[in-house]
Amino acid sequence: MFIRNERSIKEFMSLYPVVSVLVIINITLWAINDLLQLQIGRFIEVYGIGFNAAIEAGQWWRLITPIFLHGGLMHMLFNSFSLVLFGPALEQMLGRFKFILAYLGTAITANIAIFFLQPMSYAHLGASGAIFGLFGIYVFMVMYRKDLIDQSSSQMIAVIVGIGLVMTFIRPNISILGHLFGFLSGIIYAPLLLKNVASYSPWMRRRTKFAADDDAVQFDPNRWRRKKRIPPFIRKNLLWIIIGFLVLLGILGRMGIL
Repeated sequence: MFIRNERSIKEFMSLYPVVSVLVIINITLWAINDLLQLQIGRFIEVYGIGFNAAIEAGQWWRLITPIFLHGGLMHMLFNSFSLVLFGPALEQMLGRFKFILAYLGTAITANIAIFFLQPMSYAHLGASGAIFGLFGIYVFMVMYRKDLIDQSSSQMIAVIVGIGLVMTFIRPNISILGHLFGFLSGIIYAPLLLKNVASYSPWMRRRTKFAADDDAVQFDPNRWRRKKRIPPFIRKNLLWIIIGFLVLLGILGRMGIL
């Protein structure tokens, strides 16, 4: 469910356009603000960051714009990587419109909570509220909609969410309320979002995409398994390799090395 097996970036973008666009926005705004340091980047940051005093003054768009801004390369990469890993299954299951509602709705809910519960001087940015919102939806599946998620994916979600919540409280400069309310809103909104959805199938949209070519070329979902480009040890333990890498990043960040 969370192991990406698309053959190319083009195929990934074709199958999961909403996730792809969100990642492109994250990377583009980071490049404008941090990498290229363009003048417009400063304007975007000044008028896009979540700042409670400005929201109180009527700049309501700051409940939305911080979702697409990040405080550095690692912050952007972590959220974008999480979106690429956990977003595609939900985009297929929910459909594009409901997935956008889930992503933005949980993040905006978290930002509203920050506005009411944090002081007026508080400022924040990042897509973490949305990412934790997706986690909340998956946790709801694990608890109440086991028909939508397999056992191995349930275990992965439990580990990732556990690590994410622990890192929320031990890493500095983290919006704890943003993470928590994003997560809780995902659980709360999940019953409506998951109504009448089918479980994730990695082949469903491929069959639709290539249906017109079925007479000419028969689609083989096992075509790349024969190639075995990835060593078996890495394929079998990819989850733990990813988790270990994320934990290492968290530790290094906590030590001030990153």
